[in-house]
Amino acid sequence: KYVPFQQKNLSHYKEKLLNFTLLSIYLMSIILIIATPGPVVAFVLNSSARGGFKHALLSIIGTNWASLVLIATATLMIMGIITVNHSLLSWISLAGCVFLAWIAIDGLRSELRKNDNTGVDNTYTEISSKSVGVKRILHGFLVGISNPKDIIFFIAFFPQFINITSHVKISLSVLAVLWIICDFLILLSYALIMKSKRFQQHHKWISILSSGFLLAVAVGASVYTSINLLK
Repeated sequence: KYVPFQQKNLSHYKEKLLNFTLLSIYLMSIILIIATPGPVVAFVLNSSARGGFKHALLSIIGTNWASLVLIATATLMIMGIITVNHSLLSWISLAGCVFLAWIAIDGLRSELRKNDNTGVDNTYTEISSKSVGVKRILHGFLVGISNPKDIIFFIAFFPQFINITSHVKISLSVLAVLWIICDFLILLSYALIMKSKRFQQHHKWISILSSGFLLAVAVGASVYTSINLLK
């Protein structure tokens, strides 16, 4: 059947507009999800306040690594290669809550022991320097991999956007790359803001507040997860 040239072009642009709209929704969604204060943002702020920009950057690398693992898991699920046990996810989240609580308590104890309000935590810096950043990256990974917000997004929300192109593999690649770029740049922005003199003057209170926020998230999420496990 003959299709006029103008009609074919109109159909092409409609399809393109639909994909662009879906992609725009995805971008707005991930920007809001990443930028909204949560365990990962609080952890990056805490790392920056206690150890400086370098430690915040290493923490961001760790959280990005965790995102890649979660993206890979979601991709395998979409492909039907693996299935994820919801009980296992709950146990992972619970373990993550315990880890978050440990980081928060350690941060609070470290800051409350200091009498001055200037400079960074020298003990914290020294320990991280000896481990050549591995500890920071590992901590970032553990915080990211157990973050309930990211787990829910990649398992339930991420698959809704695989139709941005007609090829599933290409769509998944585009979605993954966009997430990693946005995740890194947004968290890096938080770390760069913390480098300013205004924030450095109040780094102790930022560290205490971020540690307190992490502790509150850990307690709240652990109670919620425990209730689900008991059910």
